[in-house]
Amino acid sequence: MAVYQRQPKYEVMVHSDQGRQYSSADYLEFLKEHKLTPSMSRRGNCHDNAVAESFLASIKKRIIRKKIYLTRHDTKAEIFNFIEMFYNPKKRHSHTDGVSPVKFEEAYFSELQSVQ
Repeated sequence: MAVYQRQPKYEVMVHSDQGRQYSSADYLEFLKEHKLTPSMSRRGNCHDNAVAESFLASIKKRIIRKKIYLTRHDTKAEIFNFIEMFYNPKKRHSHTDGVSPVKFEEAYFSELQSVQ
């Protein structure tokens, strides 16, 4: 979904755990075709994946804890709204100097284009 919506022009790193699905030939080929670089920490080392873990914890705490969704569509819609309407455009993060992911990304790509 992210590849379809964002169509990245630059290489993007994708964090994951060591699940079988993330090391399959099909998945790795998909990443390669779309300029995505896999990032997989060794067992027991979560430091490089801390941001992704924090994000998933936010979803669990803020929207899905103790809820039962009637349909998969309802679940996907609520998660989408959380990400696209709050988390990415508004939530400030200490690891990005107090700016939202959208603002951080805009600044990053603006700087990247000025260097090229």
